[in-house]
Amino acid sequence: MYRVFGALDEIVAIVEEARSVPMTSGCIVPRGDVLDLLDDIREAIPSELDDAQDVLDHRDKLVNDARENAEQTVTAANDEAETTVGNAREDADRMLREAKAQADRMVAEAKAHAEQLVSESQAEADRTVQGGQREFEAITARARSEANRLIESGNAAYERAVSEGVAEQQRLVSQSEVVQAAQAEANRVVDAAHAESERLRADCDDYVDAKLGEFEEFLNGTLRSVSRGRLRLRDAGAGAPAPSVVPQFAEERSTSRRR
Repeated sequence: MYRVFGALDEIVAIVEEARSVPMTSGCIVPRGDVLDLLDDIREAIPSELDDAQDVLDHRDKLVNDARENAEQTVTAANDEAETTVGNAREDADRMLREAKAQADRMVAEAKAHAEQLVSESQAEADRTVQGGQREFEAITARARSEANRLIESGNAAYERAVSEGVAEQQRLVSQSEVVQAAQAEANRVVDAAHAESERLRADCDDYVDAKLGEFEEFLNGTLRSVSRGRLRLRDAGAGAPAPSVVPQFAEERSTSRRR
């Protein structure tokens, strides 16, 4: 190929240095030198052209191989992409099923825990109400017994005072000069007995009212405790742990007893 370019350069130099023909654009060149150079070019061109054709054929082969490799690569990439998408879809479906199952399991556990807390709170409230009812009945029985005792004591005192007044009246009747004084004394004794009986009855009523007021405070405290327990239970159902209300019930019951 170098020889072809060299021969062409020599031909160009011969043409440029050739004498021109007057009155024309032509020139006079040495025919033999030009023909020799052209023979050299003719001899050098075939081998160079064969090499170029080999290069072109190799280029076409490379292009075809590259195209086939590209098509195979694209096909493999598409297959791998479809496989990857299918696997990803299956993994996503599996993860979704597992997440849904986990969520259902957590909801069931939370519901069971809430139901257990409600049952325990209801049982504790029932026990507290039953205890309050028993204590109310005990306090009422004691108050009724105390009232009956006070009434009986008042009635006994009243009857004793009346008997004493009647006896005193009968004793003074025989003395005409002190009949009026005895009558007055008897009336005073009877009035005092009535006043004592009324006082004892009022004391009994005050005692019963005080005991009932204490029990009312106890029941109000119990109801407040039950309401706080229900609020804590609802808060626990929302996600917060429900504190036990049993110690608070016991503390309020002991406070009510101390009162």
